[in-house]
Amino acid sequence: MQTFDLEPFVQYITQRKLVPDHQILYYVRWVKMFLTAELPPMATSAKDRIQAFSDILAHNQTVQDWQLRQAMRAVELYLKVFLMLEPSTQSPAAPDDKEAQILHAEKVSAEMRDLIRLRHYSYRTEQTYLDWVSRYMGYALSHDLDWQKSDSVKAFLSSLATQHNVAASTQNQAFSALLFLLREVLKQENPDMQSVRARQGSRLPLVLSVEEVRQVIKAALPGDRLLLQLAYGAGLRVSELIRLRIKDLDFANHLIIVRAAKGNKDRGTLLPRKLDEPLQVQIKVVRRIHDQDLAAGHGAVYLPFALDRKYPAAPKEFGWQYLFPAHDLAVDPRSGVVRRHHISDQVPQRIMREAIRRAGIDKPASIHCLRHSFATHLLLKGVNIREVQKYLGHESVETTMIYTHVIRGMDSTAESPLDEL
Repeated sequence: MQTFDLEPFVQYITQRKLVPDHQILYYVRWVKMFLTAELPPMATSAKDRIQAFSDILAHNQTVQDWQLRQAMRAVELYLKVFLMLEPSTQSPAAPDDKEAQILHAEKVSAEMRDLIRLRHYSYRTEQTYLDWVSRYMGYALSHDLDWQKSDSVKAFLSSLATQHNVAASTQNQAFSALLFLLREVLKQENPDMQSVRARQGSRLPLVLSVEEVRQVIKAALPGDRLLLQLAYGAGLRVSELIRLRIKDLDFANHLIIVRAAKGNKDRGTLLPRKLDEPLQVQIKVVRRIHDQDLAAGHGAVYLPFALDRKYPAAPKEFGWQYLFPAHDLAVDPRSGVVRRHHISDQVPQRIMREAIRRAGIDKPASIHCLRHSFATHLLLKGVNIREVQKYLGHESVETTMIYTHVIRGMDSTAESPLDEL
């Protein structure tokens, strides 16, 4: 069995205080497990190798969620910080045609990543697009197809619908990613792909009643309740919820400023008065964490649009800190800088699932249902639909109109005119 000398890695993370002393042993074990794991041959870049290792652990029922997060941070520290590997770093490849195709595919993927960042797409969009491109290239190579041709893309998208029975929204997501690959990266002007674009039907959102929302929030653990209350009380998307910063809370006007939301637009929404005290308590928690990070030589947070270069002191200012900081320091996936990020989007989703289960509500309600419920309940109270549109950040009022269909089933005052005859 191959052995690895990880003592320099241990010294590195110890000297820089990147990991608490009592956790170093566990970090070393995760790195050893990663280095000896049997990863798929397509995982040639650091990013793909990390993802492949994550998939292996995720399918191991003995590995808990917190252990998976710890393992991913250990491997990222080792690859992206200690070894300073870029995501596109290649493994040694044999000079056969298959390996040459893989290397070329990796090069194109790197070009696509750079172009996505040049267009200022969100990191989530970057991850999603690159993931679909990676799946498509693996499909094309395994079926001896030329992945640079639109016919191969059509075959892949058709397989998603016919063999994997994916939803129309999933198929269209893959369609958008691969259209970007052909049109923007490979510079094909009019790729023939429209025939595999899925037609989506209209769906009514799942909305909880006021009493059901009350039961769900009450069923959440006291330390988790604030996330659900904010999601419902302000109508926030999950991504908007976890990215809130201290400076985004305007207690004087009871307003929350949502920055760079969907479509890269800012908007204002309601800050519930009921949350004044819980939010102040949470801000004190963030203050204590931030002071500890500063004392350890960290404390700088991610700033968008290179604001850290324009205002060098801003990343360490308290107002820029996330309202819901992560438990551990992490490696920034784009810059490789070690700092404290916000919590994962899986945290509020898990809290919602557990609260739904405890409340005994037999509905497949995700945390996004709280945003739907926010809009519907405002309309039930008689709030103008244009105002609701503004709070939700919808570009068109037609999008907000979907909630009027739900109201018909919830408004107990609506009766057929025949009943009055």
